[in-house]
Amino acid sequence: MEPKERILKKAEELFMQFGIRSVSMDDIATQVGMSKKTIYHYFVDKDELVDAVIDSNITCMQHDCTHCKMDAKDAVHEMFITMERVIEQFSNMNPMLLYDLEKFHFKSYQRFVDHKNTFMMKMIVKNIKWGIQEELYRPEINIEILAKFRLESMMISYNMHIFPPSRFTLIEVTKEIIHHYLYGLASIKGHKLIQKYNQQAQKAKLNKS
Repeated sequence: MEPKERILKKAEELFMQFGIRSVSMDDIATQVGMSKKTIYHYFVDKDELVDAVIDSNITCMQHDCTHCKMDAKDAVHEMFITMERVIEQFSNMNPMLLYDLEKFHFKSYQRFVDHKNTFMMKMIVKNIKWGIQEELYRPEINIEILAKFRLESMMISYNMHIFPPSRFTLIEVTKEIIHHYLYGLASIKGHKLIQKYNQQAQKAKLNKS
């Protein structure tokens, strides 16, 4: 792995685990086994490193979302695959990351917001239309309202005032909100499919343990 890639990978790991503000360039240099001078050869300052990490992360998320759609048998299945990917990606994520991003690295935060409001919105709308076409989601729902609700309900998971990390895990809150959203969308036919995929997920979890 090239030095720049190693720095990016380690910085992302540390930011995800501890948040951004509490991780210094010295911490990253120590963890990656390089001098701080070497890191500054690739990244002018911490802001530039954070920008690069967020850009890389957003590219990965968009790639994953696209593959969730490609791998899915139906709209409900896409939501379950997405939930699995979210659990994989954010199982060790510190909720402080998004707060630090908004407060101290606004350019990167705006990049994330743009991704949420364009790419994510488009993917959610596509999923809802797919589900309605398959009669898995209720035909009378307002697509724009439900898509916006899904977007903003994603963000509430990171609100530490509403869901303090001492009482709730990010994964626990995210799963509960996705299930609530999905059951609200679903037709009777869709409800049966949700139960089927829930049972399959439980079996897979038992087989792993």
